[in-house]
Amino acid sequence: MSSAITHDPSKRAATTFRTDARRAAPGLLIAFLAPAVLLYTGFALYPVLRTAYNSLHTIKPQGAIDYVGFANFATILFADGIFWKAVANTALFTIVATLVDVLGGLLLALCLYARAPLSGLLRVVWFTPVLISYVVVGVIWVWIYDYDWGFANALLRWLGLGAFEQSWLGHPSTALWSVMGAHIWKWLGFNMIVFLAALYALPQEILGAAELDNCGWVAKLFYIIMPMLRGTIVNLLVLSFIGKMMVFDLIWIMTGGGPLWATETVSTYVYKRAFEWNTFDLGYPSSIAVLWFIIILAFVAFMTWALRPRDRLEF
Repeated sequence: MSSAITHDPSKRAATTFRTDARRAAPGLLIAFLAPAVLLYTGFALYPVLRTAYNSLHTIKPQGAIDYVGFANFATILFADGIFWKAVANTALFTIVATLVDVLGGLLLALCLYARAPLSGLLRVVWFTPVLISYVVVGVIWVWIYDYDWGFANALLRWLGLGAFEQSWLGHPSTALWSVMGAHIWKWLGFNMIVFLAALYALPQEILGAAELDNCGWVAKLFYIIMPMLRGTIVNLLVLSFIGKMMVFDLIWIMTGGGPLWATETVSTYVYKRAFEWNTFDLGYPSSIAVLWFIIILAFVAFMTWALRPRDRLEF
Protein backbone atom coordinates (compact mmCIF):
# COMPACT_ATOMS: atom_id res chain seq x y z
CA MET A 1 0.00 0.00 0.00
CA SER A 2 2.77 2.44 0.92
CA SER A 3 4.62 1.78 -2.32
CA ALA A 4 1.45 2.43 -4.32
CA ILE A 5 0.96 5.78 -2.60
CA THR A 6 4.60 6.70 -3.15
CA HIS A 7 4.41 6.00 -6.89
CA ASP A 8 1.07 7.83 -7.37
CA PRO A 9 2.07 11.29 -8.75
CA SER A 10 -1.05 13.09 -7.53
CA LYS A 11 -0.81 11.75 -3.98
CA ARG A 12 2.92 12.35 -3.87
CA ALA A 13 2.37 15.97 -4.99
CA ALA A 14 -0.32 16.48 -2.32
CA THR A 15 1.98 15.08 0.36
CA THR A 16 4.80 17.37 -0.78
CA PHE A 17 2.48 20.41 -0.75
CA ARG A 18 1.35 19.70 2.81
CA THR A 19 4.94 19.25 3.95
CA ASP A 20 6.03 22.51 2.33
CA ALA A 21 3.05 24.32 3.87
CA ARG A 22 4.05 23.19 7.36
CA ARG A 23 7.59 24.39 6.77
CA ALA A 24 6.57 27.73 5.28
CA ALA A 25 7.89 30.81 7.01
CA PRO A 26 5.39 32.54 9.34
CA GLY A 27 5.86 35.76 7.41
CA LEU A 28 4.69 34.11 4.20
CA LEU A 29 1.57 32.73 5.91
CA ILE A 30 0.79 36.13 7.39
CA ALA A 31 1.20 37.76 3.98
CA PHE A 32 -1.36 35.39 2.46
CA LEU A 33 -3.82 35.62 5.37
CA ALA A 34 -3.57 39.37 5.99
CA PRO A 35 -5.88 40.54 3.14
CA ALA A 36 -8.66 38.15 4.18
CA VAL A 37 -8.26 39.03 7.87
CA LEU A 38 -8.33 42.75 7.12
CA LEU A 39 -11.43 42.44 4.97
CA TYR A 40 -13.19 40.33 7.58
CA THR A 41 -12.24 42.73 10.36
CA GLY A 42 -13.27 45.83 8.44
CA PHE A 43 -16.55 44.58 6.98
CA ALA A 44 -17.75 42.00 9.53
CA LEU A 45 -16.05 42.12 12.91
CA TYR A 46 -15.79 45.89 13.37
CA PRO A 47 -19.46 46.61 12.50
CA VAL A 48 -20.57 43.96 14.99
CA LEU A 49 -18.38 45.35 17.77
CA ARG A 50 -19.35 48.93 16.93
CA THR A 51 -23.04 48.07 17.01
CA ALA A 52 -22.61 46.41 20.41
CA TYR A 53 -20.84 49.53 21.66
CA ASN A 54 -23.55 51.82 20.26
CA SER A 55 -26.28 49.77 21.95
CA LEU A 56 -25.02 50.90 25.36
CA HIS A 57 -25.03 54.57 24.45
CA THR A 58 -27.22 57.38 23.22
CA ILE A 59 -25.58 58.70 20.06
CA LYS A 60 -26.73 62.15 19.03
CA PRO A 61 -25.64 64.29 16.05
CA GLN A 62 -22.22 65.91 16.01
CA GLY A 63 -20.65 63.04 17.94
CA ALA A 64 -22.51 63.54 21.25
CA ILE A 65 -22.33 60.17 23.02
CA ASP A 66 -23.85 59.43 26.44
CA TYR A 67 -23.47 56.11 28.22
CA VAL A 68 -26.87 54.70 29.25
CA GLY A 69 -25.99 51.09 30.01
CA PHE A 70 -28.92 48.72 29.47
CA ALA A 71 -31.57 51.46 29.44
CA ASN A 72 -32.15 51.02 25.71
CA PHE A 73 -32.79 47.30 26.17
CA ALA A 74 -35.22 47.97 29.03
CA THR A 75 -37.16 50.39 26.84
CA ILE A 76 -37.29 47.89 23.99
CA LEU A 77 -38.54 45.04 26.16
CA PHE A 78 -41.01 46.89 28.37
CA ALA A 79 -42.12 50.08 26.60
CA ASP A 80 -41.87 49.60 22.83
CA GLY A 81 -45.11 48.20 21.44
CA ILE A 82 -44.02 48.58 17.83
CA PHE A 83 -41.02 46.35 18.49
CA TRP A 84 -43.26 43.54 19.76
CA LYS A 85 -45.57 43.98 16.78
CA ALA A 86 -42.53 43.64 14.53
CA VAL A 87 -41.44 40.54 16.48
CA ALA A 88 -44.88 38.96 16.04
CA ASN A 89 -44.88 39.67 12.31
CA THR A 90 -41.35 38.34 11.90
CA ALA A 91 -42.14 35.20 13.89
CA LEU A 92 -45.24 34.44 11.83
CA PHE A 93 -43.38 35.15 8.59
CA THR A 94 -40.43 32.98 9.63
CA ILE A 95 -42.38 29.95 10.84
CA VAL A 96 -44.84 29.74 7.95
CA ALA A 97 -42.46 30.67 5.15
CA THR A 98 -39.70 28.35 6.41
CA LEU A 99 -41.99 25.32 6.60
CA VAL A 100 -43.60 26.02 3.23
CA ASP A 101 -40.26 26.73 1.56
CA VAL A 102 -38.55 23.57 2.79
CA LEU A 103 -41.49 21.16 2.49
CA GLY A 104 -42.57 22.68 -0.82
CA GLY A 105 -39.03 22.41 -2.17
CA LEU A 106 -38.93 18.76 -1.12
CA LEU A 107 -42.24 18.02 -2.87
CA LEU A 108 -41.10 19.73 -6.06
CA ALA A 109 -37.82 17.82 -5.96
CA LEU A 110 -39.68 14.53 -5.51
CA CYS A 111 -41.83 15.37 -8.55
CA LEU A 112 -38.75 15.97 -10.67
CA TYR A 113 -36.98 12.92 -9.22
CA ALA A 114 -39.97 10.76 -10.19
CA ARG A 115 -39.64 12.16 -13.75
CA ALA A 116 -42.99 13.90 -13.92
CA PRO A 117 -44.12 15.04 -17.39
CA LEU A 118 -42.27 18.14 -18.61
CA SER A 119 -39.84 17.78 -15.70
CA GLY A 120 -37.05 19.52 -17.65
CA LEU A 121 -39.21 22.57 -18.33
CA LEU A 122 -40.60 22.62 -14.79
CA ARG A 123 -37.09 22.56 -13.36
CA VAL A 124 -36.26 25.78 -15.23
CA VAL A 125 -39.59 27.42 -14.41
CA TRP A 126 -39.41 26.68 -10.69
CA PHE A 127 -35.77 27.68 -10.33
CA THR A 128 -35.90 30.90 -12.37
CA PRO A 129 -37.26 33.11 -9.52
CA VAL A 130 -34.12 32.35 -7.49
CA LEU A 131 -32.06 34.16 -10.12
CA ILE A 132 -34.22 37.30 -10.00
CA SER A 133 -33.25 40.12 -7.65
CA TYR A 134 -35.48 41.15 -4.76
CA VAL A 135 -36.20 44.48 -6.45
CA VAL A 136 -37.57 42.83 -9.58
CA VAL A 137 -39.52 40.26 -7.56
CA GLY A 138 -41.05 43.01 -5.44
CA VAL A 139 -42.08 45.09 -8.46
CA ILE A 140 -43.57 42.05 -10.23
CA TRP A 141 -45.69 41.09 -7.24
CA VAL A 142 -46.79 44.66 -6.58
CA TRP A 143 -48.18 44.61 -10.13
CA ILE A 144 -49.80 41.21 -9.53
CA TYR A 145 -51.49 42.44 -6.34
CA ASP A 146 -52.69 45.75 -7.79
CA TYR A 147 -56.39 46.17 -7.02
CA ASP A 148 -57.53 47.61 -10.36
CA TRP A 149 -55.51 45.80 -13.01
CA GLY A 150 -53.42 43.26 -11.11
CA PHE A 151 -53.40 39.61 -12.19
CA ALA A 152 -54.71 38.31 -8.84
CA ASN A 153 -57.96 40.26 -8.91
CA ALA A 154 -58.30 39.85 -12.68
CA LEU A 155 -58.14 36.07 -12.22
CA LEU A 156 -60.78 36.19 -9.50
CA ARG A 157 -63.06 38.26 -11.73
CA TRP A 158 -62.50 35.86 -14.65
CA LEU A 159 -63.44 32.91 -12.42
CA GLY A 160 -66.58 34.68 -11.25
CA LEU A 161 -65.18 35.21 -7.75
CA GLY A 162 -65.13 38.98 -7.85
CA ALA A 163 -66.51 39.09 -4.30
CA PHE A 164 -63.10 37.92 -3.07
CA GLU A 165 -61.19 40.79 -4.64
CA GLN A 166 -58.83 42.42 -2.17
CA SER A 167 -56.43 45.29 -1.84
CA TRP A 168 -53.86 42.63 -1.10
CA LEU A 169 -51.05 44.93 0.00
CA GLY A 170 -53.29 47.68 1.33
CA HIS A 171 -55.28 45.77 3.94
CA PRO A 172 -53.68 44.78 7.28
CA SER A 173 -55.24 41.32 7.24
CA THR A 174 -53.77 40.29 3.87
CA ALA A 175 -50.59 42.35 3.46
CA LEU A 176 -48.21 40.06 5.37
CA TRP A 177 -49.56 36.91 3.72
CA SER A 178 -49.25 38.53 0.30
CA VAL A 179 -45.60 39.43 0.86
CA MET A 180 -45.02 35.95 2.25
CA GLY A 181 -46.38 34.42 -0.97
CA ALA A 182 -43.93 36.44 -3.05
CA HIS A 183 -41.02 35.44 -0.79
CA ILE A 184 -41.95 31.75 -0.98
CA TRP A 185 -42.24 31.98 -4.78
CA LYS A 186 -38.70 33.32 -4.96
CA TRP A 187 -36.96 30.74 -2.75
CA LEU A 188 -38.94 27.57 -3.40
CA GLY A 189 -36.76 26.67 -6.38
CA PHE A 190 -33.54 26.97 -4.37
CA ASN A 191 -34.68 24.34 -1.87
CA MET A 192 -35.92 22.21 -4.76
CA ILE A 193 -32.49 22.15 -6.43
CA VAL A 194 -30.71 21.31 -3.16
CA PHE A 195 -33.14 18.48 -2.43
CA LEU A 196 -32.90 17.22 -6.00
CA ALA A 197 -29.11 17.03 -5.74
CA ALA A 198 -29.44 15.17 -2.43
CA LEU A 199 -31.94 12.73 -3.93
CA TYR A 200 -29.63 11.88 -6.83
CA ALA A 201 -26.81 11.34 -4.33
CA LEU A 202 -28.74 8.66 -2.42
CA PRO A 203 -27.38 5.11 -2.78
CA GLN A 204 -29.38 3.40 -5.48
CA GLU A 205 -28.71 -0.02 -3.94
CA ILE A 206 -30.92 0.78 -0.94
CA LEU A 207 -33.70 2.21 -3.08
CA GLY A 208 -33.50 -0.75 -5.42
CA ALA A 209 -33.68 -3.20 -2.52
CA ALA A 210 -36.79 -1.40 -1.25
CA GLU A 211 -38.44 -1.79 -4.65
CA LEU A 212 -37.57 -5.50 -4.72
CA ASP A 213 -39.30 -5.85 -1.35
CA ASN A 214 -42.43 -4.26 -2.87
CA CYS A 215 -42.07 -1.20 -0.68
CA GLY A 216 -44.68 1.37 -1.66
CA TRP A 217 -43.73 4.92 -2.66
CA VAL A 218 -45.15 6.48 0.51
CA ALA A 219 -43.43 3.96 2.78
CA LYS A 220 -40.16 4.38 0.87
CA LEU A 221 -40.43 8.15 1.23
CA PHE A 222 -41.04 8.20 4.99
CA TYR A 223 -38.91 5.25 6.10
CA ILE A 224 -36.00 5.33 3.65
CA ILE A 225 -35.67 8.61 1.74
CA MET A 226 -36.57 11.07 4.52
CA PRO A 227 -34.16 9.59 7.11
CA MET A 228 -31.32 9.72 4.58
CA LEU A 229 -32.20 13.33 3.74
CA ARG A 230 -32.29 14.37 7.40
CA GLY A 231 -29.02 16.32 7.22
CA THR A 232 -30.15 18.25 4.14
CA ILE A 233 -33.53 19.02 5.70
CA VAL A 234 -31.95 20.31 8.91
CA ASN A 235 -29.46 22.50 7.05
CA LEU A 236 -32.15 24.02 4.84
CA LEU A 237 -34.42 24.62 7.84
CA VAL A 238 -31.66 26.47 9.68
CA LEU A 239 -30.59 28.51 6.64
CA SER A 240 -34.18 29.40 5.76
CA PHE A 241 -34.90 30.32 9.39
CA ILE A 242 -31.93 32.69 9.57
CA GLY A 243 -32.78 34.35 6.27
CA LYS A 244 -36.42 34.94 7.15
CA MET A 245 -35.66 36.23 10.63
CA MET A 246 -33.66 38.98 8.90
CA VAL A 247 -36.10 39.60 6.02
CA PHE A 248 -35.95 43.18 4.83
CA ASP A 249 -35.58 43.68 1.07
CA LEU A 250 -38.87 42.34 -0.22
CA ILE A 251 -40.99 43.86 2.53
CA TRP A 252 -39.34 47.24 2.13
CA ILE A 253 -39.98 47.23 -1.63
CA MET A 254 -43.57 45.97 -1.49
CA THR A 255 -45.05 47.62 1.61
CA GLY A 256 -42.38 49.50 3.55
CA GLY A 257 -43.71 47.86 6.71
CA GLY A 258 -47.29 49.07 6.26
CA PRO A 259 -50.18 49.29 6.34
CA LEU A 260 -50.56 50.08 10.06
CA TRP A 261 -47.42 48.07 10.95
CA ALA A 262 -49.03 44.96 9.46
CA THR A 263 -45.83 43.92 7.65
CA GLU A 264 -43.33 45.59 9.95
CA THR A 265 -40.42 43.28 10.73
CA VAL A 266 -37.55 43.78 13.13
CA SER A 267 -35.18 44.59 10.26
CA THR A 268 -37.43 47.25 8.76
CA TYR A 269 -38.06 48.70 12.21
CA VAL A 270 -34.33 48.98 12.89
CA TYR A 271 -33.83 50.77 9.58
CA LYS A 272 -36.65 53.22 10.26
CA ARG A 273 -35.42 54.02 13.76
CA ALA A 274 -31.90 54.55 12.49
CA PHE A 275 -32.40 56.47 9.23
CA GLU A 276 -36.01 57.59 8.78
CA TRP A 277 -37.43 58.70 12.09
CA ASN A 278 -36.18 62.03 13.39
CA THR A 279 -35.00 60.57 16.69
CA PHE A 280 -31.36 61.47 15.98
CA ASP A 281 -30.18 58.49 18.03
CA LEU A 282 -28.23 55.54 16.61
CA GLY A 283 -27.95 53.86 20.00
CA TYR A 284 -31.55 52.65 20.23
CA PRO A 285 -31.69 50.89 16.82
CA SER A 286 -28.29 49.38 17.61
CA SER A 287 -29.80 47.92 20.77
CA ILE A 288 -32.63 46.39 18.75
CA ALA A 289 -30.10 44.88 16.32
CA VAL A 290 -27.99 43.41 19.14
CA LEU A 291 -31.03 41.98 20.90
CA TRP A 292 -32.32 40.43 17.69
CA PHE A 293 -28.90 38.98 16.92
CA ILE A 294 -28.85 37.27 20.32
CA ILE A 295 -32.37 35.92 19.77
CA ILE A 296 -31.49 34.52 16.33
CA LEU A 297 -28.30 32.95 17.69
CA ALA A 298 -30.23 31.32 20.54
CA PHE A 299 -32.90 29.91 18.23
CA VAL A 300 -30.33 28.58 15.76
CA ALA A 301 -28.45 26.85 18.59
CA PHE A 302 -31.72 25.35 19.86
CA MET A 303 -32.77 24.17 16.41
CA THR A 304 -29.37 22.61 15.77
CA TRP A 305 -29.57 20.80 19.11
CA ALA A 306 -33.21 19.73 18.76
CA LEU A 307 -32.85 18.48 15.17
CA ARG A 308 -29.52 16.73 15.60
CA PRO A 309 -29.56 13.01 14.74
CA ARG A 310 -29.94 10.84 17.83
CA ASP A 311 -28.65 7.72 16.09
CA ARG A 312 -25.96 7.56 13.47
CA LEU A 313 -27.37 6.54 10.10
CA GLU A 314 -24.94 4.68 7.87
CA PHE A 315 -25.52 3.96 4.21
